[in-house]
Amino acid sequence: MPRTPHLPLPDLSGRRALVTGASDGIGLGIAQKLAAAGAEVILPVRNRPKGEAAAALLRRGDPSARLSVRDLDLASLASVAALGAELCAEGRPIHILVNNAGVMTPPERRTTVDGIELQLGTNHLGHVALVAHLLPLLSAGRARVTTQISVAARSGAVNWEDINWEGFYDGRRAYSQSKIALGLFALELERHSRTHGWGITSNLSHPGIAPTSLLSARPELGRDRDTPQIAVIRRLSRAGILLGTLESAQLPALLAATSAQAHGGQLYGPAGPGNLGGAPAEHALYRPLRDVAEADRVWRVSEELAGVTFGRTATV
Repeated sequence: MPRTPHLPLPDLSGRRALVTGASDGIGLGIAQKLAAAGAEVILPVRNRPKGEAAAALLRRGDPSARLSVRDLDLASLASVAALGAELCAEGRPIHILVNNAGVMTPPERRTTVDGIELQLGTNHLGHVALVAHLLPLLSAGRARVTTQISVAARSGAVNWEDINWEGFYDGRRAYSQSKIALGLFALELERHSRTHGWGITSNLSHPGIAPTSLLSARPELGRDRDTPQIAVIRRLSRAGILLGTLESAQLPALLAATSAQAHGGQLYGPAGPGNLGGAPAEHALYRPLRDVAEADRVWRVSEELAGVTFGRTATV
């Protein structure tokens, strides 16, 4: 069995964290470790019974875990706005935000309830809107915002001529676009925070490759059976060959979100061969993420598509 590197977390008592996609897989593991370190963890989920079951599982392992299940569908901008309004009404700062949730390569083009290509809408615009709606709370908490991208962001580009993939649809290129756009947005968030004094630190992580549910059967995406790729990934992971495990894949985001040695504007991922598995470490930014002008364009277009405006201040 592959060995999972050890990553001690600092004491997070008194901190409030929010992890998207925390009802299973990597997100659930990230939430568990943040709670075990003392943080109060918000689990915003699309499927409420699944979220409650995940919280119950975490409480069985740690009865002292402080958890809160909330409703959130990243494929609905109204749902994102509702969660933002709910949390802002509570008025409690958020100190850690991990933008982890995502969908990958539905077999046919699908859209969000707002008519956006599903991967762009869920992986990218949903998180853009979430950050915008939570900005006052993130600023008040001088938050660390860690955004989970993918090795798929190593290559490709934003398809500016057809960002919504209404013409020819390529699921893999659309997935890559969603992760590149999300990464560029997160880097621009770091620059905007520094310029406008928001007090937010924004960085990137990626999990490498591990046996998550992204490529498993997902009937809600039109995928009724596991993909051939996930079968191979599971075998290699079990054998400890090249790839990571669900446990090791959690560590880059945890390092980026909690370590005093992790900084804004940086990328953290596995340090093994090909950066596919192993202990977490800082990486050079992928080439598609290095263009500041491209990041500014993504920021402006994303505001328009998500129906949000960041402005210069982080107040309600």
